[in-house]
Amino acid sequence: MNQIGAENQTSITIDDAMSESNELDSCYNCFQHFVTNGFSKIDESSFEGDIIKTSFFSSLSRNPQISYRTKILAIHKNSNTSQCWQIRAHSFRVYAKAVADTRGGDANIKYAWYGASKNEICETVMHGFSWRRHSISVSPAKHGLDSVLCSGVDGSGVRHLLLCRVILGKQEVVREDSSDQFHPSSMDFDSAVDDISSPTRYIIWNTHLNYNILPCYILSFEAPPYLSGLTEPKTIKPKTWITFGTLISILSPFLDHSQRASLEEQYTNYLGKKITRPQMIQRVRAIAGNQLLSAVVKLYTNKVQFWT
Repeated sequence: MNQIGAENQTSITIDDAMSESNELDSCYNCFQHFVTNGFSKIDESSFEGDIIKTSFFSSLSRNPQISYRTKILAIHKNSNTSQCWQIRAHSFRVYAKAVADTRGGDANIKYAWYGASKNEICETVMHGFSWRRHSISVSPAKHGLDSVLCSGVDGSGVRHLLLCRVILGKQEVVREDSSDQFHPSSMDFDSAVDDISSPTRYIIWNTHLNYNILPCYILSFEAPPYLSGLTEPKTIKPKTWITFGTLISILSPFLDHSQRASLEEQYTNYLGKKITRPQMIQRVRAIAGNQLLSAVVKLYTNKVQFWT
């Protein structure tokens, strides 16, 4: 048992070597689609990036197990200047003014989260929200967990949320089982909620889609594979271990002199406990590169363990 515990500290797994490389490839393709359709990536540490990040994690606070294991990968801002998007933005402003004029000067505009599969998010970015439904539900900014639960995980474990501005106007209460309703019950209302005093869902009717809801940001993130936050998965995927010493000896023929020297220096620092295991993994990645590291470690996927 002690040997295995020590080995786990001085080894790198297939998951360690592959996770970031696969994540970057898959994320790049999806992020490129967002960029192509007018969304630009913003720095998480910027003023608006920090506000969005803080709001997102605050909205997960009622389930700290999920919040703690959730990682933001990117935030993209709607910077679309195409004629189609300009028309949609103009329609949003015109409708907001109309609602404000009708409702005593307040259009009741809020920010809200919308969770869906990657494909639906991409379709929405390209063409707007689908009209093939009675309504859509979005989550108030402080109740993001509900939209996280609705988001679909793609093949690389990434999820996406839209942060939208929504014109709520005057709201009526609609029960979850009111599946036959597809428009406001009267001209006195503009949208619906599940609870007037403390809503966890805003309901936007089919008749109001695409001019009273405007996507502003896309937040891409990783969350635990289980989202109940209550139980861990019962099955654990076997891991293949390769020691850093063995890995370095295999990588060496593919590296130049300075890279080999740098790798050996980092390994010496690691053995001397000057750097941690996660730091060692990151430095191996930085020196060897994800592509070479992944190719080398893949050779060992059918092995059980390696010891020096």
